[in-house]
Amino acid sequence: MKNSNRRWVLAAHPKGLPKETDWRLEEEPVPDPGDGEMLVRSIYLSVDPYMRGRVSDAKNYAAGVQIGEVMHGGGVGEVVRSNLDGFRPGDIVESMRFHWQEFATLKAAGTRKVDPSIAPIHTALSCLGMPGLTAYFAMETIGKPQAGETVLVSAASGAVGQVVGQIAKLRGCRAVAVAGSAEKLAWCKEIGYDAGINYKTAGDIGAAVAEACAQGVDIYFDNTGGEIHDAAMDNLALHARIIICGMVSRAAEFDAPDIGERQMRKLLVARARMEGFLVLDHMERTPEALAELAGWYNGGQLKFREDIVAGIENVPTALLRLFSGENFGKQLVKVGEEVT
Repeated sequence: MKNSNRRWVLAAHPKGLPKETDWRLEEEPVPDPGDGEMLVRSIYLSVDPYMRGRVSDAKNYAAGVQIGEVMHGGGVGEVVRSNLDGFRPGDIVESMRFHWQEFATLKAAGTRKVDPSIAPIHTALSCLGMPGLTAYFAMETIGKPQAGETVLVSAASGAVGQVVGQIAKLRGCRAVAVAGSAEKLAWCKEIGYDAGINYKTAGDIGAAVAEACAQGVDIYFDNTGGEIHDAAMDNLALHARIIICGMVSRAAEFDAPDIGERQMRKLLVARARMEGFLVLDHMERTPEALAELAGWYNGGQLKFREDIVAGIENVPTALLRLFSGENFGKQLVKVGEEVT
C-alpha cells in the first residue's frame, strides 16, 4: 500500500464558472483510522453538478467547502484497515464522504457495502447510486407518472436524466429527451426515449417542445434551468408537475438569480405544481429503491452510460466537463485499481 495520500483542497471560491486553479493538489501521509473508523482506498470518485454549490461562499442547502479543506464528494473503494464491526479489509464500500483523495477514513454512518457480484462497482455511483436514487425518488414522490403521460427531461443523457427517461417508460409514459448533440440524442433513443430535442440546434426551443409534446408536458424533470425551463413552462398540460432537480446551465452565474419570464400565471392556468428536490431527504428509503433499480438493471430494463476519466490529477478537469457539456453520461474518475 502507498504511504502517501494525494488530495485536492479548495484554493479559492470560484467567481463564475470554476477553473482548475480553484483547487490545489496536496500530498500527506495516509491517515490512520481511529476508533469506530475504517481506512478505505478510493477506486472511483464521483463528480457532480451539485459541487458548484459546495464551492460557493453563498448560503446553500449544505455546508460549503472552506479554503484549504479537502473537496467534498462521493466515491467507491476498498476497505484497507477497519476498526468497525461489520466491515473488514477487502470489502467494497460507497460513501458520500470519500472526498477528492486517494485514501479516506470513514465511519459506518453514511457508508454502505457494495456487492460486486450484482453489478460493476462503479454503478454504485451511477444508476445504482445517487443519480439512480435521485431519478427514482423524484419521479415517485413528485412526478408520480401515470401511463400515457408525457415526460420531458432536460440533460436527458446525463447521470440522472438517463434513469428518469427509463423510469418514465417503465411506468407507461411517453418520454421526450432534451440534450446537446445528435450523439447524445441517439443514446437517449437507444434507451427508450420516444423523441428528442437538440437544444443547441433547435432554434425556437419552445416551438420544438410544443411539437414534441403535442398534448402538453405532464412532467418536466428539470436538470438545467434557464431557457429549457422556460420552454417547458410554455407547454404545460393540465395538472403538470415540474421537478426542480438541477441548474447546471447556471453554473457561470451561480450566485445570480435565474432571470427569465415570470411563470406564475402559467402555473395557475395549468394548476401545475413545481417543487424542488434533494435526494438527501429520502435516504431512509434507499434499500427499497436500490432493490427495484437493481432488479431493472439485472433484467436489462435499465441501461446506463458512464464517462470515466483516469487519474487523481484529473478530478477538477472532470468536474469542469459537466459545465461545458463535454461529458457523455455519468462522469467518474478512476483513481485506483479495482479488486481482482
